[in-house]
Amino acid sequence: MNGTEKVVKHLELVQGIINRLAWNSILLKFVSMTILVAGMVLVARENLQDGYFVLTLFLPIVGFWILDGYFLWQERLFRKVYDDIREQSDTNFKMDLGKHKGEPKCNWIASIFSITLLIFYFIEFLFVGAIAYLF
Repeated sequence: MNGTEKVVKHLELVQGIINRLAWNSILLKFVSMTILVAGMVLVARENLQDGYFVLTLFLPIVGFWILDGYFLWQERLFRKVYDDIREQSDTNFKMDLGKHKGEPKCNWIASIFSITLLIFYFIEFLFVGAIAYLF
């Protein structure tokens, strides 16, 4: 296998990781919405209209938001690694994430507060807040 073939194979490996991280993020959003809707159904159908029950729905939202931020952070790091590998003529198949951790938008906090995650989870917060206000 020559250097170019190694680089292409390495890029395929990194792209597979990026795809899995993106899929994990999609699944987190799906599960988060499912839990939120299930909680709202319980509030509407049973005697769980206590404000404390509704407020407990904020906990999974925060948990999923932080975990989703982690996956986005890892995805951003692997995109940087992908760009590094793309410029090589030969590779040793290393994936050094550490050298990109100090770059802008390549930390966990920046990923948690990215515009896409803020919008998605803010809408969930508004929804739960509205339900808590109504009950």
